[in-house]
Parts: sequence; C-alpha cells; structure tokens
Amino acid sequence: MNFVKVAAAVMNQTPLDWDNNLANILKAIDLAREDDVKLLCLPEMCVTGYGCEDSFHAPHVYEMAWKMVDEEIRPKTAGMIVSVGLPTRYTNGFYNTVCLIADQRIVGFVAKQHLAGGGLHYEPRWFKPWPRDTVSEIKFGAKSYPIGDIYFNCEGIKIGFEICEEAWVAQRPGSDLSFKGVDIILNPSASHFAFGKLEVRKRFVVEGSRAFGVTYIYSNLLGNEAGRAIYDGGAMIASSGKMIAQGSRFSFKNVELTSALIDIETSRVNLARTVSHRPIVESERKDEICVDFKFPAIDPSLAPPIEIHAWEKAEKHKEEEFSRSIALSLFDYLRKSFSQGFVVSLSGGADSAAVSCLCSLAMAFAVDELGLQGTKDKLSHISAIQSCNSVEEIVHATLTCAYQSTKNSGEITRDAASAVAAALSATYYELDVDGLVNNYTKIIEAAIGRELTWEDDDITLQNIQARSRAPSIWMFANINNALLLSTSNRSEAAVGYATMDGDTSGGLSPVAGIDKAFLRQWLRWMEEHGPKELHSIPELSKINRQQPTAELRPSGEEQTDESDLMPYILLDAIERVAIRDKKSPVDAYRLMRVKFPQYSPGQLYTWVVRFFKLWCRNQWKRERYAPSFHVDDENLDPKTWCRFPILSGAYKRELDILADWVEQHENLNLDTI
Repeated sequence: MNFVKVAAAVMNQTPLDWDNNLANILKAIDLAREDDVKLLCLPEMCVTGYGCEDSFHAPHVYEMAWKMVDEEIRPKTAGMIVSVGLPTRYTNGFYNTVCLIADQRIVGFVAKQHLAGGGLHYEPRWFKPWPRDTVSEIKFGAKSYPIGDIYFNCEGIKIGFEICEEAWVAQRPGSDLSFKGVDIILNPSASHFAFGKLEVRKRFVVEGSRAFGVTYIYSNLLGNEAGRAIYDGGAMIASSGKMIAQGSRFSFKNVELTSALIDIETSRVNLARTVSHRPIVESERKDEICVDFKFPAIDPSLAPPIEIHAWEKAEKHKEEEFSRSIALSLFDYLRKSFSQGFVVSLSGGADSAAVSCLCSLAMAFAVDELGLQGTKDKLSHISAIQSCNSVEEIVHATLTCAYQSTKNSGEITRDAASAVAAALSATYYELDVDGLVNNYTKIIEAAIGRELTWEDDDITLQNIQARSRAPSIWMFANINNALLLSTSNRSEAAVGYATMDGDTSGGLSPVAGIDKAFLRQWLRWMEEHGPKELHSIPELSKINRQQPTAELRPSGEEQTDESDLMPYILLDAIERVAIRDKKSPVDAYRLMRVKFPQYSPGQLYTWVVRFFKLWCRNQWKRERYAPSFHVDDENLDPKTWCRFPILSGAYKRELDILADWVEQHENLNLDTI
C-alpha cells in the first residue's frame, strides 16, 4: 500500500484583488499543512481571479501574477506539492496555466488545451489553446521551466492535469494521461453554478477516476467572484470510481479544505486488472517532468465518512440551491462593493418580496455558519452592524424597504408589504407618491394642450407611476450609501414587461435570471418550510394569495400581469423553446399545442405571436437591465449569455409562415381572432 494525503481547496477570490487572493491561497496552504496534506490542488486562475475580463490583455497582470507565485507563494510550500492557477505569457500569446510547486521549487507549467468559450465564458478572447502533445520552455529571469502538455513524476507517483473545461469535452486529456501511467489527476476549476450542474460534475469526477484508473481531485472557486457568476465550491476527491471526499457548497468562509487519504497502489492494481487498458511503453518521455519529491510514508487510519449537508438531500433541492446561491452572492456583492446595505422598493408583490427575503437570508446564512462576530468581522466596513446582537438587528441595519403608493395602490398590497418587512426585521417606510405623479401629468398636459386619458395614454399613465417611485428609492440608497436592488424577473425581461427607469432602477438585479413561475413556487416554499437550518416566513401568505399585478391602472379594471401578457407558465414555456432551444414560431406553436391542450388554437396563436413580437421589441430593455446573477442555462443577460440584435427583422417572415400554417392546419380564420 502507498498512501498519500491529498486535498482540494475552494476559495472566494476577487479579480485583481492581489492581497485578498494571496491571503486566501496562503490560508489554504496553512490549512493543508495543519491537516498533514502533501498534495494540494487550488482553483483555476486563483492568483488573479478568473473574471478579470479584458485585463487579461494587460501585460502587467502577468508580471504581477508571476511575481506573486515566485516570491510570495512558492516559499510557503515547504514539504508540500501545490498547484496554483495563473495566466502566463509565453512568446506572443497569453495562456491559461497551472504552475506546480514542489517543496518551494517551481517545476513546470501545464497549459490549458480546451478553452471555455460558451455562455458565461470567453476564454478564447484572451487566451490561446495550447496544442496537444507539445512541450516547450518558458523563461523568467535567468531560470527556465517546462511548459505545455506535461505531467510530473514525483519519484514514482505521477501527477497530471485536466483544467476545468477539459473534463467537459469528448477528448479528455485524462485519457492520454491514463495511458501514460498517471496516478493522480488534478482538476483546478472555475466552474460556475447552475441548477443541476453538481450532478454533472460528480459524474465526470467519479467516472474519470474509474475510467482513467486514478485518484481524481477537483477544486473550484467559491462565491460571487466578479459580479454575475456564482461559484458554489463543492470540492471532490474520487478514486477508482468511488467518491471518497466531498466538500460543502455555498460556504460563507473565504477558504474551505477537503482532504482524503488515498491509496495509490490500489488504483494502480484496479487499472492493471482492466483488460482493455493498454499502457504506453516508452524508455523516455519528453512530456514527463521528473520532480525531486518523495511522498512520506503514512500510517493509514480509518478514513472519515463523506459528510453531506442535509439540505443537499432535501426534496425541494432547487429551492434550497436558489436560496443559498443568491444569498451568498448578495453577501459577497455587498462586501466587495463596500456598500452599507440594501434598498428595495417593496411593492407588496412577489418579486420585491423575494428580493427582500433573499437579503434577509444572506445575513441569516452568514451568522449560521460564521457566527455573529464572524459575520460582523467579514462586514467590518459596515459600522452600523458592529453593535448588533442578533441576525434580526443586522437585517434591520442593512435592509431598507419602502412601499410607495399611488391612488391605484390597494390596501392588500400595502398590508402585504408591511407584514413582510416586519417579518424580516427590515427598516420600513411608506411613501405617497401620488402627488408626484399628478405634478408630472399636469406638466405634460399643459405642454401638449390636452388631458391625458386612459383610453388614449394607457402606457404613459402607467409608466409615470413606476418612474415616480425611482427618485425617492434612489434617495434612500444615497442616504444609506447602500445598494439599490431592482426587482424584475426573467419572465418580465423576456417580453419587456417592466418600466425602464422605474421598477428596473437599481445597481443589481438579483432575480432577473429567474422565471416568475419558479419565484412564486419558491415564495410558497418559504412561507411553509424555508431552508433547512432556518425557518419559514408565514407572513408571505399575504403575497402568495394574490394574483401578480403591476397595480398601475385604476382599481376597477382589476389589472393582473397575466391578463396583460399571458399565463406565466405558458410564457416561460414559449421562452424556453424559442430562446433557449432556438425554435421557430411554427415549432414553438406546435409544441405549445401539445403542452397546453386546455387552450384553444386561436388563443395559443395569439400568445405565441405576442411573445415573439415583444421579445424583439424589447431587446433594448434587456441591454439596460442591471447586472443579474447567473443560475441556469436559460439566462437572458445579453452581456454574458443570450445575445440578440437590438434592431432586427422581428421575425416578420417567420410569423407570416406561422399564420399560414395555422390557417391551413387549424382551419382558423385569423381575421376573426
């Protein structure tokens, strides 16, 4: 038996925050040393941060990264092997690399061959893919180091790499490494969170360890690194097809370590027994870098069981993931932007209630994990919370909500807003902005020489109410030096059902990546259950029993969102097939006919046409939305996921084809619809 103590670290880095990133790296090394770890895998680009964007084109970034690794990280690795992710400049190209340091000596750089270029990721914009089976030398000062498609032989124990995206492609580098006799594969990743993505990661880690006959060590980033992407951590260690260690996700700590005792000999024997395995036999290999490092003998003891948090096994797993991912992101955004708190225009409806609840959860989760003092220490820039003695007091000091009524507002929404704010312990105000609405209306009426009426000026009269609420809520944000949160959701973004510079006002839009149907489902769950460690919020019943409404038309019209648009569940279904799956209007209509047989062909036709027209018409609004968090592969953020032209042909020919198809196959006379 040949036992080695290994570990993967997850850490909450920030782009170009050299001191913070270094402190977290050194903390991970210290934790590993305390745990007697001899091989430590740190995340991809942990030195600079992954989300540096076009700063990766700046030469000084590469110089600073190298200097930090060589002068500040390398000397701290005595008696250990540590992999560190950083960008590297080689000849006339920039590369995404991992530097392996063994006992205070830099022994080489592995360069990423498969770059992430879809969705959130734009690596090919900054980096070059390293060619397979190519090895070269890179020089820093008077010293030269191997760089490229290499692996390391540490006196008989061989270590190779798959860097993040390389585990997701068909031709995984791990396959080549397996034939070269590699014992351990390290995967330093910057893998963003999305619903359901953890299970995919588990599969490639566990299956990689089995198929390649290795121990597979996976590390990841953690938290809201750069503003939009959420990293959930979740380190994993698997050996010969079995998960042997798994770290927690969505931690509020800066660094977490997941370690395991692995048996090199067992994985070798398992691979040798595999009939189909054909190892490469060569007397000398240029891609094998010999490292003067011998893993010390370890007296093996019973390995601890894998500990999985109870919430990971919860029936409502998506609700738990949503709560924790957005809460952690809000907490990180608050501290990294040095804002003093959050401000929300609390309308008494679902979206603003959800945003307010998430702000409260951010503090509750933090205190649950870090303790009261630990939370105050991590938010040390907020002086108002330093004397707080409870979560409730911290929420009161950091969350400000305001209900802003007009003559079209009702007592139901006012009562709901007040009840939810009280349940959350938020600072709460009620404002009457009807006078502002009337003043704006009178000014325009005088200018154009006529009265504005609901018959002729419906949108104008609705929008001025939403826009009249923006200045006062911005004032609260300015007074408190706080972050104003927009409350629009993804379903509204798809069809532009929002008032620019009104309810879209804010510096961050936490729920713009979430569809309305799920938000309402989540609020019902929060009312009845809530996250595992925390509690429910029964007062949300006042929100959940309402039909969603903008509450901008006179009360006698009984305005609802779905009467203005279409049923949200249908809207979301059309959005998925049209935008995510790129289906034509005809295909979208035919799919809706199967999925929603309760609606007539004429009604479905009207709604499908409405969706496509509103989608095209309102791309300019999506371009102006405040940054949102990415939580799934249905995001509509044009800056990071879903690009669409602001000006387009608006599907005119495609909608004409749909009309012809419906008339022919449904026997409908569209002139009567």
